[in-house]
Amino acid sequence: MTEVETEPSAAVALFGDRIDLARAFTNALAAQGEERGLIGPLELPRLWTRHVLNSAIAAPLLHGHVADIGSGAGLPGLVLAIARPDVQVTLVEPMERRVAWLNEQVSALDMSNVEVLRARAEEVGRPKSFDVVTARAVSALRTLLPLTAPLVRDGGEIALLKGVNAANEIDAAEKQIRKYKLTDVRVEVLGEGVLAEVTRVVRGIVRA
Repeated sequence: MTEVETEPSAAVALFGDRIDLARAFTNALAAQGEERGLIGPLELPRLWTRHVLNSAIAAPLLHGHVADIGSGAGLPGLVLAIARPDVQVTLVEPMERRVAWLNEQVSALDMSNVEVLRARAEEVGRPKSFDVVTARAVSALRTLLPLTAPLVRDGGEIALLKGVNAANEIDAAEKQIRKYKLTDVRVEVLGEGVLAEVTRVVRGIVRA
């Protein structure tokens, strides 16, 4: 049986007095994630580092009402909601079995700041409703912007967790950035000196 990664010391620093909730979620994901098709078998040895803390490091970027598009196992949305109980988070996920998992976790963790919405991004039906829209490992920026930017209020933000090619994705999405009136689009690198693997976030402001 694959060993689950030992909790890194950075976890307590990132979650503070919410660490027990983070542990409960991570333990549940470790126990059920592979069996329920939420994570692959190779993810257990890096579950904290690559997934939970990689998501949690972006928590300071949130404010107001946040939408997480394609929440899947709850990464980053549910992790961010654990770290930021002062922020309202809507988890948007189309797949029924993943929605069931998210609802179970919201109930088990007693997450009063989380709403689970079974829908595709284009079916949400709440244009310009959110202060921040996030997503992780969903698709390339040029295909993700048409799904996320319309949900952001005037002056709100996208904060999309991306990989090492984030800057190249911005270049490739130049047309979509113009179309959806994004300004100050840039890559922010989070977690240097704190996490074993840094997190790259594409941020930008949406103008009506």
